Amino acid sequence: MSDWERSSTARVTAPARARKLAKVPFVELADGRLQGVVSSGSDIGRVYVSSVAVGTYAFACSTNNNRPCGGARGSFCNHILALIGEAVLQYGAERVARYLRVEPADGEPSASTIATGMRSTQPAQGDTKAAAPVFSRFLRHLAYLEFTPDTAPVPEMHWFPTTRAVA
Repeated sequence: MSDWERSSTARVTAPARARKLAKVPFVELADGRLQGVVSSGSDIGRVYVSSVAVGTYAFACSTNNNRPCGGARGSFCNHILALIGEAVLQYGAERVARYLRVEPADGEPSASTIATGMRSTQPAQGDTKAAAPVFSRFLRHLAYLEFTPDTAPVPEMHWFPTTRAVA
């Protein structure tokens, strides 16, 4: 049994760089997808749940009420592009490219070369079934913000950046 299996806490991976949470408050590499929650640019009360599948790059984007995104018609919408950009800030370009199995054309991965590499395969619009569990997980993480401040670790919060964003 390894050390982490005997521990009561999860190993915390520090974010690659500080990121702003207003546009993309939740991003994760999980369930064979890059997925997360992206704020609407036009309505403060609306968020989108966006995802891109590993390998096939099938994408999905819909509101928290399961209405399809108007911009995701045959190509990545701005929500998905924002999700890719924030994933690169959170996890680092190399890790995101490796997870999604993208070979950037220019060699050195970045958010734009990762998106371009996926677009070159002409990905299809994917299934939106993942939206509900992703949004539910996001809401569960938001509940931790209501806890009384404490110094004890909260393993489920490993995704939440601990450094200040640079303006």
